[in-house]
Amino acid sequence: MADNNLNQEGNFTLSAEQINSFQKRGAIHIPGVASPQEMKVFRPAINEAVKKNNTEVRKLEERDTYGKAFLQITNLWLKDEAVRKFTLNKKFASIAAQLLGVEKVRVYHDQALYKEAGGGATPWHQDQYYWPLATTKTITMWMPLVDINVSMGMLTFAEGSHTNGLVNSIPISDESQSLLDAYVSEKDYPIYRPDSMAAGDATFHYGYTLHKAPGNSSDQMREVMTIIYYEDGAVITEPANDNQESDRIKWFDGMKPGKLAASALNPVV
Repeated sequence: MADNNLNQEGNFTLSAEQINSFQKRGAIHIPGVASPQEMKVFRPAINEAVKKNNTEVRKLEERDTYGKAFLQITNLWLKDEAVRKFTLNKKFASIAAQLLGVEKVRVYHDQALYKEAGGGATPWHQDQYYWPLATTKTITMWMPLVDINVSMGMLTFAEGSHTNGLVNSIPISDESQSLLDAYVSEKDYPIYRPDSMAAGDATFHYGYTLHKAPGNSSDQMREVMTIIYYEDGAVITEPANDNQESDRIKWFDGMKPGKLAASALNPVV
């Protein structure tokens, strides 16, 4: 894989090899998306915002599979000015747009996904099951705020699985793990995950790319921040399940199906 680089304007330019690889495989690991200097600013700001906004007080053993997988706090950019600079970062958005092959992207929402020490596995799933969007040009950036390895819950992808669209209309659950694990085996998709990632590295994956993560068997919190993007000009589709209807109301400010997905909550970046 070719090395990424910053051009003279400070923009992060991807190689044709990186873009082609992503579009074929459905996922890519890009080192150094955020610099060590940036992470010194971003990490404490995000950690403080997570601390202020986390509402999960149950012990791990009291939670279901989804609850054990991670602490999830969404749209922190609307709650904290320092996190806003992270989520609306033009460099991150530029990488997303290059990978999707579009001119502009909008933010769907951000989410902190903190997997606690001893936290459970994240089952196989497709992000776009949750999104009422009439486009396949959707992408998630997944960035650890600390150095991580496989033992902490590394994101794991089924390469090429994005090309078949939605496999099952099923949320993250024990059932999705069972059904989609059988599907991945049947299709014989290559399984890919980085062995390790440094703070500020990022993976990007399509909304339809099947992915999962093992549990966190380390004694350290897996601090991860994600941003979901989609192509500017996408339309809100008729919700296909209750989760998409909830997303239409929450993340698209109740806009009606058929309208451009361009509420005040979804700025162009």
